[in-house]
Amino acid sequence: MSTGTGTAAAPNAAPTSPREPAPDPRRGGFLRTLNPVAKLAAPLPVMVALVFTRGAVVPTVFIVLSIALLLVGARLSGRAIAALLIATPVGIAVLGFTFGLWVDPSRVEASAAASVTLLELGDWRYTLGAYLVGLATSLRLAALLMLSLIAGLTMTGTELVRAMVQNLRVPYRIGYTALAALRFVPRFGHELEVIRAAHRVRGTHRGRGPAAAVRRSLSYAIPLLASAIRHAERVALAMDARAFGAHATRTERTPSPWRVRDTAFVVLFWAASVAVFAWAGASGLAAR
Repeated sequence: MSTGTGTAAAPNAAPTSPREPAPDPRRGGFLRTLNPVAKLAAPLPVMVALVFTRGAVVPTVFIVLSIALLLVGARLSGRAIAALLIATPVGIAVLGFTFGLWVDPSRVEASAAASVTLLELGDWRYTLGAYLVGLATSLRLAALLMLSLIAGLTMTGTELVRAMVQNLRVPYRIGYTALAALRFVPRFGHELEVIRAAHRVRGTHRGRGPAAAVRRSLSYAIPLLASAIRHAERVALAMDARAFGAHATRTERTPSPWRVRDTAFVVLFWAASVAVFAWAGASGLAAR
């Protein structure tokens, strides 16, 4: 949250705080150095367009491009790389099979794949055509997820709020209030763990079964509510002490400038996306 008390944003913002150093492209990849707004603006039109696609080729291309961009520009951990390269195709295959179970057989009767039976139980047949329809749906969902990870894996909520306030002119009263509300969630999780530990030390609610679980949950409600009220009061006093909401604008401790590289990233991403859709349309693969 901003700690300045000025009535207008400073034209030359102060350098980044030592507590929050500027991202180093050698350590985190070039995606982490981009403005968060750029990482949202680049894939957003593509995500909207993918909602209206019906084929499997275009979503597959964007899945591959998104994974390649993350591998090159995000410097992910080994676990994240394994999730992208292994869990993604497995999840797509499983979702494709699941979605295929709900496909209306009349939609695939005219296709050649409808004559290929993958699974048969009595009078019920699971055909290749149904699986392909379900696979196309799962590929669209996976493409949306991969595109959203471009921003989700390379920035934090705090960075996004700062960028939206400074670059999109979102009122800081809304942005920083939302950020403060989001920070309540991990705080409540910590408080709940403390309350549970205190109950275990005191030996209360040792019973087992659903009734005991309900009693334990109800016993957590009052102390958790009291802790939430205390925390809300402290946050309100801190915001009031910093004259939050007293002026139209505020100075920023951590700048989030829009640079030439942000514009270049958005333009190149849009150009590549248009090229993919144009290639798919010209080659007749848009509906496949």
